[in-house]
Amino acid sequence: MLPSKRFTGFLVLLTALTACGFFPSDPAVTATPAEVPPPSPTLAPEPRTLTVCLGQEPDTLYPFGGPNAAARSVLAAVYDGPIDTVGYEYQPVILVQLPSLENGDAQIISTAVKAGDRIVDANGDLVLLEQGLRVRPAGCRSDDCILAYDGTSELSLDQMVVNFRMRTDITWSDGTPLTADDSAYAFSLAQDPSSVINTYLIDRTQIYEAADAHTVQWWGMPGFIDPAYFTNFWQPAPKHLWSQFPTGQLPTIDIASRSPVGWGPYVIQEWIAGDHIRLTKNPYYFRAAEGYPKFDSLSFRFITDPNTALSELVAGRCDLLDPTIRLDGQAGLLQEMQAAGQAQAFFAPGMTIEWLGMGIRPATYDDGYDTFFQKDRQDLFADGHTRQGIAHCLDRQAVVDSVLFGLTSIPDTYVPAEHPLYDSNVTKIEFDPAVGISLLEQAGWRDTDGNPATPRLAVNVKNVAAGTPLLLNYYTTTATQRRQVTEILQSSLAQCGVGLTVQYFSQEDLYAPGPSGLLFGRRFDLVEYAMGVNGFEPPCGWFTADEIPAASNAWIGTNVSGYQNKDFDAACRAARLALPEDTAYAESYRQTQVLFSQELPAIPLYFRLRAAASRPDLCRFDLDPTANPLWNIESIDAGEACRN
Repeated sequence: MLPSKRFTGFLVLLTALTACGFFPSDPAVTATPAEVPPPSPTLAPEPRTLTVCLGQEPDTLYPFGGPNAAARSVLAAVYDGPIDTVGYEYQPVILVQLPSLENGDAQIISTAVKAGDRIVDANGDLVLLEQGLRVRPAGCRSDDCILAYDGTSELSLDQMVVNFRMRTDITWSDGTPLTADDSAYAFSLAQDPSSVINTYLIDRTQIYEAADAHTVQWWGMPGFIDPAYFTNFWQPAPKHLWSQFPTGQLPTIDIASRSPVGWGPYVIQEWIAGDHIRLTKNPYYFRAAEGYPKFDSLSFRFITDPNTALSELVAGRCDLLDPTIRLDGQAGLLQEMQAAGQAQAFFAPGMTIEWLGMGIRPATYDDGYDTFFQKDRQDLFADGHTRQGIAHCLDRQAVVDSVLFGLTSIPDTYVPAEHPLYDSNVTKIEFDPAVGISLLEQAGWRDTDGNPATPRLAVNVKNVAAGTPLLLNYYTTTATQRRQVTEILQSSLAQCGVGLTVQYFSQEDLYAPGPSGLLFGRRFDLVEYAMGVNGFEPPCGWFTADEIPAASNAWIGTNVSGYQNKDFDAACRAARLALPEDTAYAESYRQTQVLFSQELPAIPLYFRLRAAASRPDLCRFDLDPTANPLWNIESIDAGEACRN
């Protein structure tokens, strides 16, 4: 390791003291071969500190309090796992193995149900069983065997039972053994109304309990087949410490929200609001005997401004800049710093996609009128050729190359190309104005004046009045990157005779709730927005009819374009009700991708860029698209150790 400035100064001082005679030998005493000089004092190695700079201060460290991105980076040092997601794969950390049907830790049993029982129906909804309800009887995995319950006959449904076997060598950082009871206790905390957590899985869990000291058992609701069943393990919570407090108090008390104990490589020592969080090595860490973590202490500093953070990195007051510092706008500068040996730059496509939504079905169409003359906006995107033509006229590669320095990629569908379920046979949309123009003309949009600089006019476009110009409103936020993207897309669309009226809004206005909000109120022609996931189960549900924001669902949903396709919905439902071991699982996801690429319910522009930076001699930092940026913080090292 390269010595720190403080340690270097100490060595210089020690050398000077020796040279000046502060450690003289006695001239009257002559050493003989039989005499053994006293041993030289051994200097203890100076403690090593790693400083990670975050782009925001954590809002809470209570795991069930909806921690922000900065908090999740800190919690990666306090906890390890319990299951890591790396490279589109799940890795058990404090579990002996991931349960599966093959290894016997998971099984599907047939369970009898009767009228009035809570079950999951054929659509995946949690309901009470009643006459006429459509269900999938035990063994049924397709729509072909769905039946309507007659209210009296015996009925059995599939039920999943999964055992999670924990390692026996894990302890909390106070030395208390970590047991299955801690995970069962965590489930009870997640159920509490004060927890900020998605209740989808909680609602579909019938039983979650400790089967023995190190085994937790999960029972799904009858009829619920969960493709991600092997992840249904609740991160343990320290029952021996937290259970003495009312659950509703935990989000506000320090022992849970500011200094929670964990089983990971580090222990929180102090949190100085507005400045830093300091942690020290956990002596009870289960990987301590392997030499982890590599640093004796860890500090998280809060620096919101990217330029300030880069200055602190160069000055040596930050060793690592976390992706919560928005460095994607400094990608060019980071590359220059790396070339000059001032820093290491890390880039990876994230799990968030920048989208261009098309107003296929605005909210004003929900009133039931069928004639386009009775609508406040004509049905501009009804013909798929129009959507395909616009997509071919978008120079997305120019956006990636000029705005994002070629450091990210363009999605073909809603599934990344690196994903194991990605279908390489999907229709790829390349920038090709000639193809785009041809598709627009097939839809009935003509260049009637021979001037490509003016918008095309509708001649025989489905559901659009003749003479209507192809002039579209384009809404997005005021962010600098989005302004740059919009300028490029506006220029490339103009080559095809597609005109834009661009308007920039604050994030609050664009993402305001419906019905008045622009995005969720479905009040746009074109809108640029971002949408992503934390896990990597393909989110085909983003574009199903159930996800259309409307008055019926309180304007909450991801399908802001209003796209509806029964075949897509059926394929997505089949994929989500199948297991990874089933043939229908991959096949159904393949169908959704093919339909998506043909129908284009929205156009994926690019993967949002994830960026980080570090001191030049730091090693073993792994910026993985699917993982917490500090998922392996115990392995991060620097200096001489990196040469081994």
